[in-house]
Amino acid sequence: MDKLRSLEIFIATCDSGNFAAAARTCNTDPSTVSKAISRLEAQLGLTLFQRSTRQLRITTAGQRYADTVRKLLQDLDSCEDELRHLNESPCGTLRINSAVCYGHLYLRPLLQAFCQRYPEIKLEIEINDFHVDIIENDIDVALRTGFVKDSRLVARRLSPMDFLTCVSPHYLETHGTPRCAEDFKQHSWIGFRIKETQQLQPIFLPNDKGEYLPYELERSHITDDGEAMAHMCADGLGFAQLPHFLAKQDLKSGALVSLYPYFRPPQPDSGVFAIYPKRDYLPAKVRVFIEFMTSSLEAMGESTHHTWAENWVPIIDFSR
Repeated sequence: MDKLRSLEIFIATCDSGNFAAAARTCNTDPSTVSKAISRLEAQLGLTLFQRSTRQLRITTAGQRYADTVRKLLQDLDSCEDELRHLNESPCGTLRINSAVCYGHLYLRPLLQAFCQRYPEIKLEIEINDFHVDIIENDIDVALRTGFVKDSRLVARRLSPMDFLTCVSPHYLETHGTPRCAEDFKQHSWIGFRIKETQQLQPIFLPNDKGEYLPYELERSHITDDGEAMAHMCADGLGFAQLPHFLAKQDLKSGALVSLYPYFRPPQPDSGVFAIYPKRDYLPAKVRVFIEFMTSSLEAMGESTHHTWAENWVPIIDFSR
């Protein structure tokens, strides 16, 4: 029998004054109660109760021990109630880690509405492009493009990650519109260097049937910052293949146009994910945040298998 169970039986015996009543309270039998008390006395080297054929009387040492144990059990109950409330109610500090571009362009504009809906949640936001160990760093949820295959984590897909081949209208007016992949050799291209691997993001371009294939092109300019790449593209420095969340604002404003229909990487682990530690009881603050992100993205035309980019009208449409 564990120590906590023995202490519960001890307090029940104190309150009831006999083993039989304590057994009923603790849903056990009198012999188990007697053995539990004897075991406690042996561990302590003290007599907790004076026994007689008619009476069970607590000793002075037993009374002092009972006062301490009662407070301990009450504190434990209070702590469990508080922790249960924190886990079941959307409150407390929510630590979020997000990729830089997604954090600035998609997450940050939603934070005010989230805080208004859940005023008891306080936010701690980390913005970076490194796949941090969210368990080691005590992160509640991370928003990432792609995800680390880690059995300790759950990755819930928020949306695919669709890419669009973007360029400024001014660039096309000055340099003309390429009609096939080979034409890009005569044009400027802005490349993206992935911080963690230092590799260049691959380029996929469509053939004459609209089928996307990897294509080797010399990059005229290179950056490791997604927003800088989008701004360089809008400033007319060349073509760039941008993820949908990075291209959206400039496409809608007309600062950029999309040359081709969207491209979606075929890898099953491609997309935007909410990543959180695997646990039996997901804290309410994490659950409501993921539900909020999901509903907000749906209002923006995005879901697990769909983004707004699917409906964007490009300059060249192979379906026509």
